[in-house]
Amino acid sequence: MSVELNHTIIHARDNRESAEFLAHILGLEVGTESGPFIPVATSNGVALDFAAIPAESIVMQHYAFLVSEEGFDAAFARIRQAGITYYADPHLKQPGEINHHYGGRGLHFMDPAGHGMEIITRPYESHEQTPTTS
Repeated sequence: MSVELNHTIIHARDNRESAEFLAHILGLEVGTESGPFIPVATSNGVALDFAAIPAESIVMQHYAFLVSEEGFDAAFARIRQAGITYYADPHLKQPGEINHHYGGRGLHFMDPAGHGMEIITRPYESHEQTPTTS
């Protein structure tokens, strides 16, 4: 039996702002609004449906995106150009650094709703190498 993630709902204070923010960083398109949702589709077909809810109801979530080396370079350039603080670690203790976990590169940043976003060039299943930061 094949199982694939089709979509997930991401809570936001402003669904358009959050959808456009992530789409811009990742070089993706914002889809057509459908009811309370504004979708951003990933290249593997998973839709991230941004839904506006009251700010006090938002619970921080973590979303990690596997990107190519070229995709990382492009996203990293957009992050720096926008002046977004980025970190090598999910606890936000290493600002201005990227990591080199499992022989790749990765970084963490926050979206407008306070969710932790991560871009990585190697999946965490690549446990052959010890994580490092720079």
